[in-house]
Amino acid sequence: MSRKVVITGLGATTPIGGDVPTMWKNALIGVSGAHTLHDDWVAKYELPVTFAARVTTPADQVLSRVEAKRLDPSSQFAVIASREAWKDAAIEDVDHDRFAVAFATGIGGVWTLLDAWDTLRDRGPRRVLPMTVPMLMPNGAAAAVSLDLGARGGAHTPVSACASGTEALHQGVELIRSGKVDVVMAGGTEAAIHPMTLASFASMQALSRRNDDPEHASRPYDLNRDGFVMGEGAGALVLEAEEHALARGAHIYAELAGTSVTADAYHITAPDPEGLGATRALKAALFDARAQPEDVVHVNAHATSTPVGDKPEYTALRAALGTHVDNVAVSATKSQMGHLLGASGAVEAVLTTLAVVDRKAPVTINLENQDPEIPLDVVTTARDLPQGDIVALSNSFGFGGHNAVVVVRNY
Repeated sequence: MSRKVVITGLGATTPIGGDVPTMWKNALIGVSGAHTLHDDWVAKYELPVTFAARVTTPADQVLSRVEAKRLDPSSQFAVIASREAWKDAAIEDVDHDRFAVAFATGIGGVWTLLDAWDTLRDRGPRRVLPMTVPMLMPNGAAAAVSLDLGARGGAHTPVSACASGTEALHQGVELIRSGKVDVVMAGGTEAAIHPMTLASFASMQALSRRNDDPEHASRPYDLNRDGFVMGEGAGALVLEAEEHALARGAHIYAELAGTSVTADAYHITAPDPEGLGATRALKAALFDARAQPEDVVHVNAHATSTPVGDKPEYTALRAALGTHVDNVAVSATKSQMGHLLGASGAVEAVLTTLAVVDRKAPVTINLENQDPEIPLDVVTTARDLPQGDIVALSNSFGFGGHNAVVVVRNY
């Protein structure tokens, strides 16, 4: 706790904006990024779910042809978001040995892996590209960002399903607090809108089946929620030791005041219905931030829109915050951009940071009939947050029982 960690750069490419300003503008007005898929493989495989939330700006419109060819889509998104965050942080001179990367993913290079399998099966081993392994490996995104920015202090890859992006922020904070590095590019990325992953998630009844109405399919907390919408993209945050940021005259968005990681040890996919692991994560993050439940004014909830997932998070929030939870503005931004899996926590941390900076809570869309068993104060139109010293939470929970929470405080 001797080193305060601050946020000095933000980057993102998402289904509601190809950069942070566009994403934030759309998050405040409630734009849906979900649309019908028109790829040939949707009909070829007779997929039961025919929609998803793709990034608004294709990577090949941002990266050079050579860069794009040598990177899996998940790594492409990571590089795009990281470059935006690095430019935003305006670090002109950094000790590269004290600059690290912590960039997460839930699945990694699934497109590269399965395309290579198709090539092997149909055309033989000689036609499999030599860059296949570097492109498909889960640490490919972290490595690409490290190479792109010259980060020699370590390139780390948390892989904890849908908690991955938030766990990367936790790791970044720990690296800076330990004194090993001064700057960390932390984030998460995912590019898994693929027939295999769509079929698999649909098979386990995790995806919404509203094929005739994609824009209204993701509806966290609604009585008629029936699953999440697959999304893709990346989010990145430049984390710095406060003294390092002040020494260079950096613009500081907020303090990343606390983090925590716990595990349910309950079930490989289902959350603990009592939310015990999530409760411990929330309490530990607040303790780490030296914050009280009464300090919390906003939560960017995990809130995937699944029938079994939304309620345990509410149970955990009430257990951790007590009756004060009734006074907290809760946003479920997956209603707009879908579930970005390993990228979701990082993107939502960007949104949480901007909520604290601009004193605005982003919108939850498609909430028409709120589940009475989840009586949260859900933000359905952009809402002002209080002035003064405030704290906001961003929650992420993943298959395997992974729980991760970050606490953002105004600076």
